[in-house]
Amino acid sequence: MKVVILGTAWPYRGGIAAFNERLARQYQSKGHEVEIVTFTLQYPKLVFPGKTQYSEEPAPEGLKITRKLNAVNPFSWLSTGRHIRRLKPDLLIVPFWLPFMAPALGTASRRARRKGMRRVSIVHNLIPHEHRPGDHALSRYFVRSVDAFITLSRSVLDELARFDPKGKRPRAYSPHPLYDHYGATLSRKEALDLIGLRESQHYVLFFGFIRDYKGLDLLLEAMADERMDTLGVKLIVAGEFYGDPKPYHDLIARLDLSSRVVMHTDFIPDHEVNRYFCAADLVAQPYKTATQSGVSQIAYHFERPMLVTNVGGLPEIVPDGKAGFVVEPQPQAIADAIVRYFSEGWQERLSEGCREEKKKYQWERMTAAIATL
Repeated sequence: MKVVILGTAWPYRGGIAAFNERLARQYQSKGHEVEIVTFTLQYPKLVFPGKTQYSEEPAPEGLKITRKLNAVNPFSWLSTGRHIRRLKPDLLIVPFWLPFMAPALGTASRRARRKGMRRVSIVHNLIPHEHRPGDHALSRYFVRSVDAFITLSRSVLDELARFDPKGKRPRAYSPHPLYDHYGATLSRKEALDLIGLRESQHYVLFFGFIRDYKGLDLLLEAMADERMDTLGVKLIVAGEFYGDPKPYHDLIARLDLSSRVVMHTDFIPDHEVNRYFCAADLVAQPYKTATQSGVSQIAYHFERPMLVTNVGGLPEIVPDGKAGFVVEPQPQAIADAIVRYFSEGWQERLSEGCREEKKKYQWERMTAAIATL
């Protein structure tokens, strides 16, 4: 079978690019021919919140990646669709994560249509966490450009019903597979040495791009609980700010947290991700809103228990008391869960739970779900 994936990939960085590249490798491992068609321009500088869109990693070996699509050039949308149609794929996979991308992806998908080809969208998010005018109209335009959908959370599956109320297009839920390509598991000591931290402390990890909806402010307020000092708990913040960092630094200063928080707020390259997860005793995702999170799937790969908030699809992925704790998105609830974890000796029990739960999130299940559609 010939498969084309239309979406972000190297030289761009981030979780969606990582997802697409890993999906391509899964299809290749089963003997399929795969090409990723990605962007020549993804985000104009004026709308990109981070320092750079581009990866510093070398090009991934063994993947065919063609740069064709300009997110803001309609002529490019049409030519990209024609390019895909000429490739004659049996399956076109179009990941969707942001309404801004709907005109480019939706138009290219429409133009690529040909007899015998199926167009399936893997929907990471349908309506973004940070709403903007026109989001619903843009997402609706995209929804009508494909034949079927896989969603990574049940909440997004429910949202799809609003855009396709008659159910004309098949859809199914298949959870986000493991991110299992971030290197070997390191010993805790080796990981801490690489980061420059002491073994004598307990570490909670907040990982990934820092945006308001991810609730870092809630976690910082939780870290102000005096019991953290008693238990020797520190917070590692590892990820780039996608927004104004000043409110977070002001909060750290106001709560006098400088001795309890380790800030590594540059983008974490792929080859360093394992250091942070293997150094962590607990991975915290204190989100205020959510669909699902790729951070959970990195934590599962490294068998690190998680603390997640009871929002969106997070509780679906992290069963409370088995692979982590599920709490309300409130500083006191987060603090109580951290204290409980370290004071009651939950680490080994929840790590064993992670080893069992991760078996559910193999990439074969994702490709099987697509095949079923």
